[in-house]
Amino acid sequence: MQASPFDPADEATRVDAARLFAMRHIVRNIPERRLAPVGRPGGFAGKRRGNGLEIVDVRLFSEGDDMRHVDAAATARTAKTHVRTFRDERDRAALLIADFRAPMFFGTRGRLRSVAAAGALALAGWRVVEAGGRVGLLVAAGGTTQFLPPRPRERAMAEIAGALESAHAAAATALTTGRRLQEPSLAKLLDEAVGRALPGTSLVLATGLDEEGEDFTRLAGAACRRFDVTVLLVRDRFEIDPPTGAYPYRLAGADGAGPMGWAFFARDGKRTEGRENPALDERIERLAAAGVAVRPLAADAGFEAMAATMEGIDGRR
Repeated sequence: MQASPFDPADEATRVDAARLFAMRHIVRNIPERRLAPVGRPGGFAGKRRGNGLEIVDVRLFSEGDDMRHVDAAATARTAKTHVRTFRDERDRAALLIADFRAPMFFGTRGRLRSVAAAGALALAGWRVVEAGGRVGLLVAAGGTTQFLPPRPRERAMAEIAGALESAHAAAATALTTGRRLQEPSLAKLLDEAVGRALPGTSLVLATGLDEEGEDFTRLAGAACRRFDVTVLLVRDRFEIDPPTGAYPYRLAGADGAGPMGWAFFARDGKRTEGRENPALDERIERLAAAGVAVRPLAADAGFEAMAATMEGIDGRR
């Protein structure tokens, strides 16, 4: 019998597009709803008359363009008539960045970190769509990246959900077959996102902050000057509070089976059982000092609980 797309036994290791698309109801039923802060009841305000005030492009004049939008400087410089393109300054957009590199395929409780990251990004995307914005995707998986430009409404989320499912499946297949892939560092992934995003776009990166690269913190801090950057730090319970003991591990080798080793974890007397102060995580401190918002997420947390942490992620600067 074919497994249901919502089979709980399958949820731990596989990203399912139907499940991600169905997460819209979670966002719509958040008790404290602040998805469209317009200052009055009624949700996101309708489009106002006019073309807005923000200039997003200068292009050659085309038949039907408003002569009032002619850009005198560009026209004089090129000897060809150019016009300005405006955008409503309330327009909002977000680029979801999914880290499906090999280290994300790890989990000891509930689900893999990669699966949790996909769910968290779907929730963030639905928040943007429900607020009337546009949402796109950049996903790193299987040694390659895939980009979907920001688009509005449900169609965008349907494409994103399908892309997350196929990218995750491709990365999982590469890992199970033992293929050694050359994967980009987190810094290179962020650099590509910055190069593809328009100014004012919110960047939402779901990752475990593995293999960051030397310039990641510097690049993230620089990106904050042009974008709103949020890192959804997905952590497994084993990372947050590993139980005392000795654990064997095997390093990845060229043939998929590298040398084995042992990791030892012991209580230092300073950590409280089952709890961790996120401020003690130096990764969070380092990014916070650079101006990056970091929201820690437990990989095995319920998606309803994750949705509550998405407050303010709606593509609005």
